[in-house]
Amino acid sequence: MSNRLGELTAKVDAFFTRVEQRHGDDMQCSTGCSDCCHVRLTVTSIEAAAIRTALAAWPEARRAALTANVAAAPPDRCAALDPSGRCLIYDVRPVVCRSHGAPIRMRQDSLPVVQSCHRNFTRTTPDADCILDQETLSALTLAVDRAAGGDGARVDLVSVLAPE
Repeated sequence: MSNRLGELTAKVDAFFTRVEQRHGDDMQCSTGCSDCCHVRLTVTSIEAAAIRTALAAWPEARRAALTANVAAAPPDRCAALDPSGRCLIYDVRPVVCRSHGAPIRMRQDSLPVVQSCHRNFTRTTPDADCILDQETLSALTLAVDRAAGGDGARVDLVSVLAPE
């Protein structure tokens, strides 16, 4: 993993940890919850390279199991999600996956709105410094990709996990 990608993922992970520490009693994120994973993902080229590097270090049996999982994955779910709802590439999951569950400020019909998983923040309002700005995160992810020589193009995660 490039240093800049590692720095970004560490910052996003630290942000999520802060949100959990303050609001964990109103968050349902846990192993096996996969509501956020019911989508076909794309990643930046720097994220794809980091995932490929990690997979290359896996034992052949683990890579074969991932390939079989990808082949059987429904098209409306992340290809790295196993049937029990666990992420098979959790340690090298993309930046967007690291932020799921946290409150995110985004634009909807040109207005800023804060959204989070429908299971989270049902009883409390998140602190202002526990809200992630989607535009900022996207800009940082793009900058990291470009710094590594990428052009910002997105790569289908399926093609990274099970290349033909």
